[in-house]
Amino acid sequence: MTDLEIARGAKLEPIEAVGARAGLPAEALYRYGPHKAKVSLDFIAGLGERPPGKLVLVTAINPTAAGEGKTTTTVGLADALSAIGKRAMICLREPSLGPCFGMKGGAAGGGYAQVVPMDEINLHFTGDFHAITAANNLLAALIDNQVYWGNPLRIDPSKISWRRVMDMNDRALRHIVVGLDNNGQVREDGFDITVASEVMAIFCLAASLAELEERIDRIVVARDFAKKNVTARQIQASGAMGVLLRDAMQPNLVQTLEHTPAFVHGGPFANIAHGCNSVIATRTALELADYVVTEAGFGADLGAEKFFDIKCRQAGLTPAAAVIVATVRALKMHGGVDKKDLGAENVAAVKAGMANLLRHIENVRKFGVPVTVAINHFTADSDRECQAIVEGCRQVGVRAHLCRHWAEGSKGAVGLAEEIVALAGKGSDFRPLYPDDMPLTDKIATVAREIYRAADISLSPDAAKKLKQYEADGFGKLPVCMAKTQYSFTAEPDIRGAPSGFILPVRDVRLSAGAGFVVALCGDLMTMPGLPRDPAAYRIRINAEGQIEGLF
Repeated sequence: MTDLEIARGAKLEPIEAVGARAGLPAEALYRYGPHKAKVSLDFIAGLGERPPGKLVLVTAINPTAAGEGKTTTTVGLADALSAIGKRAMICLREPSLGPCFGMKGGAAGGGYAQVVPMDEINLHFTGDFHAITAANNLLAALIDNQVYWGNPLRIDPSKISWRRVMDMNDRALRHIVVGLDNNGQVREDGFDITVASEVMAIFCLAASLAELEERIDRIVVARDFAKKNVTARQIQASGAMGVLLRDAMQPNLVQTLEHTPAFVHGGPFANIAHGCNSVIATRTALELADYVVTEAGFGADLGAEKFFDIKCRQAGLTPAAAVIVATVRALKMHGGVDKKDLGAENVAAVKAGMANLLRHIENVRKFGVPVTVAINHFTADSDRECQAIVEGCRQVGVRAHLCRHWAEGSKGAVGLAEEIVALAGKGSDFRPLYPDDMPLTDKIATVAREIYRAADISLSPDAAKKLKQYEADGFGKLPVCMAKTQYSFTAEPDIRGAPSGFILPVRDVRLSAGAGFVVALCGDLMTMPGLPRDPAAYRIRINAEGQIEGLF
């Protein structure tokens, strides 16, 4: 059965029953149909003080075409925690339409470890991304409107850095020209995908509507002719943008196939941004549950590092434990096996690929967070291959659990759940990788050396100049957000395994003053993806019964 067929065959609870399971009364829910709702910000603000639950991060090895299954494991783990009698909730990001219609397909888990209704979650859901797109583009329109009506702020049109966005992969919009036909100052511009917008990052890091507007005010959108920063506050944009984002700021409540409550809210990319769900959803879940299971995008070198160094630092969160997801198939690819040959048993390749997993284990431990490994099981995996992972982890003092949640639901991840309870009970010695007062260049180099194992970084002259300017402008204490390929520790997507001693090229940097970080662009990373030769959109349609097909 496909994921969608499994989801359609499930008996879902009314969203009010799911809310009650989480301690949310019906009057706190704004219903979006029978199986999804938003949670009132007024109710969240009135939550009483109670000891927060344990925050558990699910991350992974560097992704491959073979698949890893972070979301599936997040769901399976939370369901298993519920099954062993723990009060558990899930916090996930919302899927982007770009990957859904591009190469990746849906992002709501799989098999018997899904958040549902998966087709609605993967498409328009509650409209949050449309609100973020509109707010971003309102700011862009207000900037160009300032220039058109006499340019009172003396904005240098060649130094406007704020780009428009849309939630779709469209490479033709990466570089465009605006202002043609006497409709303003003719200049080069471009689109990013919505999940790469700084508005999205702000949306996920703001803990209240007031903080949302404060962060929007701090966005640097351009430089003026005197070479001074121009902010969204000067553009007078935050009030109207806040109005567009008000309803979207309310966390979205859904459920798993086993009725575990789940917040699915926000969705910043783990390349250009920090790749985690919203702070407001995470904090609310920690007020309601004893265990909150969340995930961070891509591999631990990107998602987990940013979860620790950006989200936890800014929001004052202390993770209790982490899970690194690996598969036999993916480790074989890291060990040099081609995708078409993954079906054959190859213990030697698994052992070779273990270098990637072991490095991620070492990296998570650098943050003082207890860690375990989930082997996301595929039916073709041999016992000898799985045992090679278990033994390799045992040698570094980490337990690896064979998890069958995709096929069995919660009972397939009970061992992992029990391990998480044990690890979280020991306490965390969490600490960020670098201090706030370290110079920006040194922060970039620290991540490159400590997490990626680069010998050094190579800053372009323009990037070095910008970093000095950011520090002179008072942004030197911000954390850095490393934007590079997810497929490798290097900036080269085809280099798998655990390379070391390379030079990491930093071609450019961007200031995200509202989000509160400086982005370092490494290699040829794109902020507006393109569609593949054979996009998933070709296979997505409505059948004769009015049901969606092809969304997975």
